[in-house]
Amino acid sequence: MEFLLVIVLIAVVALVVVSVSRGRRAKAEALADAQADARAAIERLSGQVNNLVGSNEAAQQALADAGERYNAAGSQIAQATTPAQAGLAKQTAIEGLYYTRAARVAMDMDPGPAIPELDGQRAAGTVGEDRSVEVEGREIAASPAPSDRTPNYYPGGMVAGRPVPAGWYSEPWWKPALVAGAWGVGSYLLFSSLFAGMAGVGPAVMADGAGADGGFDGGDAGGDAGGDFGGGDFGGGDFGDAGGGFDFGGFDF
Repeated sequence: MEFLLVIVLIAVVALVVVSVSRGRRAKAEALADAQADARAAIERLSGQVNNLVGSNEAAQQALADAGERYNAAGSQIAQATTPAQAGLAKQTAIEGLYYTRAARVAMDMDPGPAIPELDGQRAAGTVGEDRSVEVEGREIAASPAPSDRTPNYYPGGMVAGRPVPAGWYSEPWWKPALVAGAWGVGSYLLFSSLFAGMAGVGPAVMADGAGADGGFDGGDAGGDAGGDFGGGDFGGGDFGDAGGGFDFGGFDF
């Protein structure tokens, strides 16, 4: 009987060891696959960033934004230890590809092959018309096409829990929220004025998640910003000037 118990114990231990080994191998394979997927997107972005030269202000700005995403994605993939972290690096690289595509459009070039959809991009929609509004003494313009007036591109997606439509803008008014992870109270007025009734924007853009005081929901603000941008993994170098260069007047960022 004791001999049988020993055999059973040995068999159980062997099964546990095999199960743990298989689990570790599966995790390692999943991480390797996610890293390879992210690196493919990063390499594609590298080719665009290194071979395109902006011929106008809109293209130059889009390529500068693409370069920031390229650097951020490289840093993220170098530090990725889980498939989810590698997935964030891929999302960052894909966002960079949208900026290089915008640069090509701004230079009247073929936009190139299709790019995978970004998280939150469909919910945000796109700017469907030229519009200009004044918010707290500041004029902000939006357009579906680049111009001298609207040289700043955004590919669409979630910023600090709020969907920002893809389009061209007079200034990157979303950057302080991207860096801080939360919107200022005055930004609700910007959304309601700039996008109200605009064709192409997603229903979620105008959804009232602000609460009674008109500010955005703080719980939403923290979560989605980390999902789309790696929890601030752009690093201090990428948007280091945002705090000083984009004071945005009365928006209270």
